[in-house]
Amino acid sequence: MSTITYVRGDATAPQAKGVKVIAHVCNDLGGWGKGFVVGISKRWPEPEAAYRRWHRERARNDFGLGALQLVRVEPYVWVANMVGQRGIRTARSTGVPVRYEAIDAALTALGERALELGASVHMPRIGCGLAGGRWERVEPLVAARLVERGVPVTVYDYN
Repeated sequence: MSTITYVRGDATAPQAKGVKVIAHVCNDLGGWGKGFVVGISKRWPEPEAAYRRWHRERARNDFGLGALQLVRVEPYVWVANMVGQRGIRTARSTGVPVRYEAIDAALTALGERALELGASVHMPRIGCGLAGGRWERVEPLVAARLVERGVPVTVYDYN
């Protein structure tokens, strides 16, 4: 069985040949502007624009916890916007915004799409930055929904 590959580097510059999907976790408020998405927006405007449109038109689409949106940014590169956190952390927050069940659902959908595209998946430690999650809880979801289905996964720890 394959395993997750861990490397030091920038997940917005995937180190692989062929079709690549860069996966990350978004909130369910339509907010974009802190954390990993800053790096995405510096490289490509399309994922942010698509996410904001998806949220704005949520009454007529599938936007919500556990949803997946794939946005093509280059001929062989896609960005996966995965709604995996409820709200955002504020000074008055008592809990963390991460929702593991939503990340699990989005990863399930991502696994299907990655297999259809013949793509590898590249990500930071999703759900573990601003969302406040723990990698010990997320890693088994990535393994079950992607790696065990034959999708190559690389996790990037930023230098």
